[in-house]
Order: sequence, then C-alpha cells, then structure tokens
Amino acid sequence: MASVTLKNISKSYNSDVQVIQSVDLAIADGEFVVFVGPSGCGKSTLLRMIAGLEDISGGDIHIGEVLANEVHASERGIAMVFQSYALYPHMSVEKNMGFALKMAGIPKAEVAHKVKQAAEILQMTHLLERKPKELSGGQRQRVAIGRAIVREPKVFLFDEPLSNLDASLRQNMRIELSKLHKKLGTTMIYVTHDQVEAMTLADRIVLFNAGVVQQVGSPLALYDHPANLFVAGFLGAPKMNFLDASLVTASDTVAHLSLDNGSTVMALVNASHAAVGSQVKLGIRPEYLRLAAAGESAAIKANVSLIEHLGDQILVYLEVAGIQETLCMKLSDRNTTLAYGVSVGIHLAPEHCLVFDHAGNAYPRLIQST
Repeated sequence: MASVTLKNISKSYNSDVQVIQSVDLAIADGEFVVFVGPSGCGKSTLLRMIAGLEDISGGDIHIGEVLANEVHASERGIAMVFQSYALYPHMSVEKNMGFALKMAGIPKAEVAHKVKQAAEILQMTHLLERKPKELSGGQRQRVAIGRAIVREPKVFLFDEPLSNLDASLRQNMRIELSKLHKKLGTTMIYVTHDQVEAMTLADRIVLFNAGVVQQVGSPLALYDHPANLFVAGFLGAPKMNFLDASLVTASDTVAHLSLDNGSTVMALVNASHAAVGSQVKLGIRPEYLRLAAAGESAAIKANVSLIEHLGDQILVYLEVAGIQETLCMKLSDRNTTLAYGVSVGIHLAPEHCLVFDHAGNAYPRLIQST
C-alpha cells in the first residue's frame, strides 16, 4: 500500500492545448478517492498519468516516497482496471487472472495460490474454469478486478469500470467495490462521470471541470458546502434550484435577498464583504423546499406544473409568477393531495439557502455538515 502525492501536475498537447492545470493533491495510504466530472474534464488523463501510461508536462508524482515521473508503468506498483474488460476469450477465468503473473515468471504454484485467494475475495471460485463468453457483464468485470488483485499492487486505479453495466449491476458492483476496499485496505483511485458512484464510494471526491480541480472533500462536504456554482449544480439529483436575486441586506450572519418577482428570501451565510444591491444566485436543493401551512405568512406563491411519483418520494415542479426558473421540490409524503394546476405556498429554509456571487463563488454557510 502507498500514498499518492501530486504536485503542480499539468498536461498539455502541442504546447497550446492544456487539459490538466496545476493539480495539487495528497491521497493518503488506504484512502478511496474518486475523480468525478463531466466528459472531457481531464479526470481519466490524470489517472493515466498516475499509472505511467501518459507523459506529464509538468510537476511531480510521488507514489509512497518514490518520485515516479520517470518510473516505467510496470514498476510503479499500480494495477489498473479499465472500462473494457480486455479478457482473453480463449482462456479460462483462472488463466486470465494469472496471466500477468505467469508472464512475470512467478512460479506456477504461487500463481495458483494468488488466483485462488483473489477468487475467494470476489466470491467467484465457482467460475474459475469458465471462459469469458460464459460470464455476465458483472462477472467479467470481477475477473478484471481479480486480475488486478493478484498483482498485490500498492495502488488500484479504476477508469470508469462500471460504465458498460446496466443500472442494477452497477449498484451491485458498487457494493462489491466498497467491500473490497474494506477487505484490502489498499489505496484506490476511481474515475467516473456518475455522481452516484462518486457519492457512494468515495472517502473524498475530487471534482474536475475543464482540467481544473473545483473542490476536494468528503461527499457530504461537497453536497452541503459547494465551493461554487459548478459544484452545486453537478452534484445532486434532481439538481439544485437556482434563482436570480439581488442583495437587500448583508452581514456576517445573514443575507436578505430579493427575487425577480419581489419576494424576499433569507439565507444564513456570511455576506459581510458583499455590496448591497449586487446581483447573486440563490441556490437551494429540492429537499429543502417545504409547503407552507394554511395562512402562513411570507410564503412564495406557486402553481404545480408537474408531479413525478418515484415510489419512495415525489418530485413536484413549481411555476412562480415573475420568475423564469421552474422550481423542483422533493416530498417524502406519498399521500400528498397536490395535483397539476394547484396553487400552493412554499418556503425556502434559510439555513439551507446558498448564495453565489457574480463569479459563481459561494458565500460561506453558517450551518455545518452533519
């Protein structure tokens, strides 16, 4: 096992196309870190640079105490699992898992022992004699992971390994990967564009956009305290509601905002450095909108435009006069009597309102993550 340290890592193509910009990151020994972001943001490129499959343009990569910049990929003590299973179709599961060890000259008995151990960890000893064509997608991915385990690497790298699986198999494999990390305790770096995978697997998330790290932290820290509009909008399903607003009053404990229709909303944020009257974005997640009680004052009037029943929850879409954006409210009460066209009053919980300045940066929240 080993830590991974990135210092001022950059990557450019043809000297003018920069895909990774000045990444500084320390990944602790035994940590499960997920690189997440939209397609083309540079997360897989950075993973390949760590693996030694891609040259770096600048900076240093340390694996443990070793400067790995010039170390060949085969000597970095890293095992990589790709989106493609890349199994040899004519070989059995057992031979696929042990092939790299065999090519490295490891004695046959030792190879068999390591393959058996990996198969037991992955609960696939009954599959060892099968060929890849006899396996499901999830089983093939387990073989690819087993092939990495037998090498006993210092660091595991996963490049979107579940992308080829259907939704049910992806969920099952997420559980298996979490269990595997607990059993092995090995450093794991995982790349995905799927925010659900990032939120459920990671000790820490590294969120990228256009080659730049936007924020690093625990899943709940990024969800509750996004550093900017991009992070706030990327994480969460359904997405966070965003509304144009202007600052009416601002202090180090609270901001009062005026929406486009004249409604006033309060947010518990430190806006002491903001100018009154400045234009901002108000953000609030759907679960923090609530229906106002009958006759309750200061509620925002809205009309129901769509209702989605999702089994364990209901999503209610709301139109507000004078506001262009459609709001989404998440309800856990399945017995709601709301229907299309019904007029309701809604409240935005002040402790869960986020405020972003004209550059998209968040004002500090006063309520901490639980």
